[in-house]
Parts: sequence; C-alpha cells; structure tokens
Amino acid sequence: MTATHSTPSTGSPRSTGSTGSGESSESSGSSRKPIGSLSVSPLSLGGNVFGWTADEAASFAVLDAYVAGGGNFIDTADAYSYWVPGNKGGESETVIGNWLASRGNRSDVVIATKVGALSDYQGLSPATIKSAVDASLTRLRTDYIDLYYTHYDDESVEVPEFLTALDDLVRAGKVREIAASNISAQRLEESLTCSAREGLARYVALQPHYNLVSRDTYEGELAEVAARHGLAAVPYFSLAAGFLTGKYRPGTDVDSARSGRAAKYVNTDRGNRVLQALDTVATAHEAELATVALAWLTAQPTVAAPIASARTVEQLPALLAAGEVALAETELTLLNEASA
Repeated sequence: MTATHSTPSTGSPRSTGSTGSGESSESSGSSRKPIGSLSVSPLSLGGNVFGWTADEAASFAVLDAYVAGGGNFIDTADAYSYWVPGNKGGESETVIGNWLASRGNRSDVVIATKVGALSDYQGLSPATIKSAVDASLTRLRTDYIDLYYTHYDDESVEVPEFLTALDDLVRAGKVREIAASNISAQRLEESLTCSAREGLARYVALQPHYNLVSRDTYEGELAEVAARHGLAAVPYFSLAAGFLTGKYRPGTDVDSARSGRAAKYVNTDRGNRVLQALDTVATAHEAELATVALAWLTAQPTVAAPIASARTVEQLPALLAAGEVALAETELTLLNEASA
C-alpha cells in the first residue's frame, strides 16, 4: 500500500476533537455538517462517474472545481464502476487516489467508500472486509478511510461478526467512522444496539435511496431509526439519475448513460407533478431545478449531505448552490404535496 499522507495531526482516527478535514476560509464554519467525528460540506460529490462517463482528466477537473467551490466530502465505492465493459471495479477509487496523490491534499478532504458489492469482495464476512479495505486503501493511495460503508447488508453474517471486523479496522487506524447503506430498519436497529452493548464501533451515518420521486425508500421506519439514534443521512440517487435536473421530459430524447433510469419517471403523474413544482420554486429563486431538488433534501430531517455526481465542471455550480438556497415553508409544502 502506498500512503501519501498520514492521519491528520488532530489526533487518532477516532479523535472526537477532529473535524476530519482542513477547512478552507471560503467554506469553513456553519456550512459544515457533523457526521460522527467528521465535518463535511453540505454536498457530497459522487464518484460513481469517475472511470465511467468521466475519464481521469475530466474527473480531476471536477474534483478540483468541487474543492475550489468549498466541497470536501467525496463518495465512492470499491465496486465503481464494474458495470462498464472492460472495467472490473475499483476504477473510481483509483482515479481519486491518483488525484489525492497529485494534489497532496489528503487531510483536506473526507473520503467515503464502501465494501461488499465488488465481485472479488462480495458480502460482509470478516475476511472479506479485511481484504477489501486494504485493496481500497491501495487504490486510494492513503492509509486511512474517513467513512467506510457496508454497501449492502449481508444477512448471512451475524451482526456482531461483521461489526467486530469493522471495529478492528477502526482500532487499527484504517477507518475513522463506519456507516451503512442498503440496510433494513430492523438490521440497522440491531446493529446499533449491538455496538452499544458490546462497545464496538457504531454506525454514524446511513446512505439511503432518497429523493423527491422516491420518498418511501427512506421515510418511515428507516428514517425513524436514523433519527432516534442520531445518524446522519447521506442520500444517494438524490437527483433520481438526472430526472430531477429537468432535462428528461415527455417528448425529449437525452443522450446519457443514465437516461434509462431517469426515463421511468417521465410519464408518471408524480414525476410530472414534481417537475411542475420544481419549475415554480426554481423560477422564484432564479435557480436550477437540480439546486432546488437538493435543497429540498437538505431541508429534510436527519439529512446531512445529499450525494450528487458531475461528469463535467459545468454541471457543478447547480449542485454546489443547493447549500445556499433556503426554501420557504410554502415551497417545501408545495414540493412535499407534489411528491406525495
């Protein structure tokens, strides 16, 4: 493993006094959100496009612009982007690792990655977790991961078994905080109870599928568990594969790798209602639809930082602007009713 920087000088990886990153003057202070001992910007930059629809040069440009715009929270996974012909997974982590090494800014950013979905490291057995984290660290060219997610729950493994493996990583300094994605409310509750009972590292965040056209994938029991235990939500598919940018509408044909996923919302009553409501609110704020969709998410209970990806620098301003848009109660109500 190649390490370009050691753990930040604020203390051990579990130091609760650490912010988890250096903070630039343009984005420090109240705009940061706490996730465990970490301090993150209100937009998490999705890394799924790196090594997929954005090559390394384009990815570097997006990463540079994101940090210059005040962002510090980068999300990826060891499985990104295995679905691309010729890829095997790990491409996104490799791009990010090369960028970190070339910029020398490891301690200035919060890196989140995931374990459990890559074919070579499938599931959550202790052996899989311990092998997968080392592979991720090598690709990321660092010696610690700030936030490490279980990408998918693995119900074939008992909760204490995989939590003990994750706790070992925290104690070894390889991981600062742990989190969960794609997990049921029951297993999440069981995991949090186990951590408290056994004195193991506990989940501090949850990455749910959540947006204006997919509310029931988080709201309800799962969100209630997160709220009860003080977990920060970091939603994925925040823009519904691009549908909530407004570029996918009836009668339009968009050339995009994500058009298939977005198209399923185009001719639905809810999709049309949501777009109309977004049009109204966006016009009032002189903002992009994506900005308003992310601002709605940011205003929801437990949400710390929605994830959104950009394959070009030109797509970033609308995403970063979400943290600066405060929606009025009437606007939130309009969007809530349209998306119900």
